[in-house]
Amino acid sequence: MNSPFTFIHTEPKNMDATKQYPAIFLLHGMGSNEQDLPGLVADFQDNCHVFSLRGPIKHAPGYAFFTIEEFGKPDRPVFDKVVHFIREFIDEAMFIYKIDPTKVALMGFSQGAILAQSLALVLGDKLTAVIALSGYIPEFVKTEYHKMSVEHMPIFISHGEYDYVLPHQWGVESKEFFESLGADVTFKSYPDGHGVTPANQLDLITFLKEQIS
Repeated sequence: MNSPFTFIHTEPKNMDATKQYPAIFLLHGMGSNEQDLPGLVADFQDNCHVFSLRGPIKHAPGYAFFTIEEFGKPDRPVFDKVVHFIREFIDEAMFIYKIDPTKVALMGFSQGAILAQSLALVLGDKLTAVIALSGYIPEFVKTEYHKMSVEHMPIFISHGEYDYVLPHQWGVESKEFFESLGADVTFKSYPDGHGVTPANQLDLITFLKEQIS
């Protein structure tokens, strides 16, 4: 692929060249890398394309997708550019690989969840489902981005009740924003900080199975 991203891609086992398969695109959090999230969706790797992208910016001990201007406010020029490149990556993957266009999921944690929610608004019905783990929607995305319809889009939003990195209330606000646009939102809270609990993983797997299996 002609992409600025380093990424890992696993194909379905025993692929039939005449068939199309679901796809899951993964976006990690700040300071992590493309190895972080695939384990959460290991149940799907035999039957789905899984693409896990690495953020292009070095941020010890790993990488980031964008820089931060201030708390809760991404650096707009960098953010806009990475949204554009992720959109192009998904479009190119859809063109190159035998992906079922009715079964395309986007999942992110923290920075990745911020991007996943923003891309839900940018891509609309090009996505079948979105999973946002411990993120928020930047205010400029809500007010200034051209937004595609997300009416009836299944969106899974989760947040730790004791998250001191990105406040739990921001997850609640994301839920309310998408509901105001008519999305089909599943919202889950967990007695945890900034992370993904085993219960959270089970819930997101159940959600994904309902949407793309």
